[in-house]
Amino acid sequence: MGQRFDLIVFDWDGTLMDSAAAIVRAIMAACTDLQQPLPSEAQARHVIGLGLSDALRHAVPGLDEALYPHMVDRYRHHYLSSDHELTLFPGVRELIGRLAADQGRALAVATGKSRVGLNRALAHTGLGRFFDATRCADECFSKPHPAMLEELMEELGATPGRTLMVGDTTHDLQMARNAGTAALAVSFGAHPRAALEAESPLQILDTPEEMIEWFTQQA
Repeated sequence: MGQRFDLIVFDWDGTLMDSAAAIVRAIMAACTDLQQPLPSEAQARHVIGLGLSDALRHAVPGLDEALYPHMVDRYRHHYLSSDHELTLFPGVRELIGRLAADQGRALAVATGKSRVGLNRALAHTGLGRFFDATRCADECFSKPHPAMLEELMEELGATPGRTLMVGDTTHDLQMARNAGTAALAVSFGAHPRAALEAESPLQILDTPEEMIEWFTQQA
């Protein structure tokens, strides 16, 4: 990739970590606990990448507003109980380590997770030491607002023209467009390929192996 991108920003769930199915199951289980109609799997997958409160309001729009904090609690209970199922996609650990070793380039994370949730994930996977900065949905505006990318670029001294956002949802790609950065999509996470195509990213990669190969070829 040379110096075309000085900053590479990764989404977390569905891009680096194989967690989309666990998120969907946690949403469904939380709905069951509160005796709410279950959203379709497509509806539950669509909200992945948003901040948790926003995601649950979109997935369960009929819930009384006063009950959303309880819904958040039940979601977290079920999601955290699935820790043993949450693993990085194949090759991701090596990819991040290799990119981080390339001097002159910064790595960051922009995620819909909370700060507590991301810190747990970074500690669980051991990837925390590779990222120069991170932003979470409970620290600034949620995707697709450009705030996460804008703050990361300011902190790390990058410009939009030399920043790449990598994500698995239309929320990621729209955030990149709103911030004026390039975007690379992966279709092995939460959103279907057709939805990603409509956002016109640089490329859509269909497997973790293709993502690894893309960065290898650009190095």
